[in-house]
Amino acid sequence: MDYKEKYNSWINSDIINEETKNELKNIADDKEIEDRFYKDLEFGTGGLRGVIGAGSNRMNIYTVAKATQGFADYLNRSFKEPSVSIAYDSRNMSKEFAKSAALTLCANGIKVYLYESLRPTPVLSFTVRELKCTGGIVITASHNPKIYNGYKVYDEFGGQVTDEKANTIIDCVNAVDDFSKIKNIDENDALEKGLLKYIGEDVDKIYYEKVKGLSIRKDLVKEKASNLKVIYTPIHGSGNVPVRSVLEQLGYTGVKVVKKQEEPDGNFPTASYPNPENPDVFELALKMAQTENPDIIFGTDPDCDRIGVVVKDSTGEYKVLTGNQTGLLLTHYVLSSLKETNKLPENGVVIKTIVTTEGARNIAEDFGIELMDVLTGFKYIGEKIREFEESGDKTYLFGFEESYGYLAGNFVRDKDAVIAAMLVCEMALYYKENGKSLYDALIDIYEKYGYFKENLVSIELKGKEGQEKIGSCIEALRNTPISEIDGVKVIKRLDYKLSVEEDVLTEIKTTINLPKSNVLKYILDNGSYFVVRPSGTEPKMKVYLAVKSNSLEDTEKDIAKFKEKVMELINSKLN
Repeated sequence: MDYKEKYNSWINSDIINEETKNELKNIADDKEIEDRFYKDLEFGTGGLRGVIGAGSNRMNIYTVAKATQGFADYLNRSFKEPSVSIAYDSRNMSKEFAKSAALTLCANGIKVYLYESLRPTPVLSFTVRELKCTGGIVITASHNPKIYNGYKVYDEFGGQVTDEKANTIIDCVNAVDDFSKIKNIDENDALEKGLLKYIGEDVDKIYYEKVKGLSIRKDLVKEKASNLKVIYTPIHGSGNVPVRSVLEQLGYTGVKVVKKQEEPDGNFPTASYPNPENPDVFELALKMAQTENPDIIFGTDPDCDRIGVVVKDSTGEYKVLTGNQTGLLLTHYVLSSLKETNKLPENGVVIKTIVTTEGARNIAEDFGIELMDVLTGFKYIGEKIREFEESGDKTYLFGFEESYGYLAGNFVRDKDAVIAAMLVCEMALYYKENGKSLYDALIDIYEKYGYFKENLVSIELKGKEGQEKIGSCIEALRNTPISEIDGVKVIKRLDYKLSVEEDVLTEIKTTINLPKSNVLKYILDNGSYFVVRPSGTEPKMKVYLAVKSNSLEDTEKDIAKFKEKVMELINSKLN
């Protein structure tokens, strides 16, 4: 069925409501119709993510219900008495999509625990484990612009489903080839039959206690927390209540919120790109800082799984830290604090993704701790936590990724900005009481472990043609021998799709023991590297760059030059 046939099938369907049909009838641009219908919105390894609107390639109640019917079929085949927790964030249509998913599951005889109002993604991960559910769903598009929403699926262990399980669910979703196969039930009937239960503060309280229990320097926090001055922005998302509740309960009375960004709002009126990676989201916070003079500023994204941190540099100006810089600070703080309190286990492990700073490796080695790499995506860190628990041979200490995601503890199996906010405050308090800012601490880390600098280039290529261009570019790189970049030899080439690591100089090949993924990584003789991969959540190709230099100033010059040369190579394959 081509896109026009699929378009007409929606227009003529007895199942599609009139509001949706009218939206489709009012589209005058044939290219727009093609983009909405040239494919079904793909249920990938993490679930759905797409632009909100009518059409098979859009997020709407029909594509959500189809995905949920497939998930329900999987659950009923896999478990005797399946149950699912569902949460949603502040995005447009999140509440509606959550209820649609809940009623589809209930219609399939599955018990559903649905939050009565918005909650962060990590709270959903916790809830799956706390209520002993066999699965979870969170409605969010994380940090994407307001036109997006998404649907993430969690397994019985509280982590996002990984490859093998995800592929089984994908097969079940794809088998739902007609909307008439989707079951439904009235909300009152679901409540009366005990299939639907609304949940709220009772679970929150348990989660808050767990988060507070991760504080390492409890005496310091108890005695000095009120000394720390903080500005926080939830960027119109779900973090406002849990982040401030945890900090208040720990005694951080000096926390002030950015009022214009406090209330949940799926239109994100002050931040078109509500991502703490984007320095623009801190504009209002920085204006507040002129009079409030905080020790730190931080913000969380709409579903509160990512956190961005702003600190004073050596000149007294506020500087937005990268995700890697915050990760280095937290890695060092967690390990050094555990060591000083005699709680650092010999079998401890720190986990990062393959595109995340190598500076963490030097820190971990200094403390005698293993540093483990996993594929991009926090679900792979969650998967390792479960493996460690089952085998008992390793102890998870901390995990992070360059895209502003961090996790301590094992009661959540996804990145958690509530936990991260608590640790960032404790870390800032510790350094403040020792006469240092977080920026001073970062420079100390660089001086001891090396100056690392990373950069990310995102190339947006929309629509069917864009996806094809991304695929052909990566394939062209895969098939082109690259021996040097600007005169520096490439010494290793890692192809995660083919599971092959090649020593370029000796041509010796070894197997990469990670799940297959369409990712290429090149490591150079001077310690720099770059990685190319398609985004799993946006119509983008991502290029990660990293250098190691002798000073902060050198890293700026080296990364700029390296970026220029690598992008010349990438662009030659795109054109």
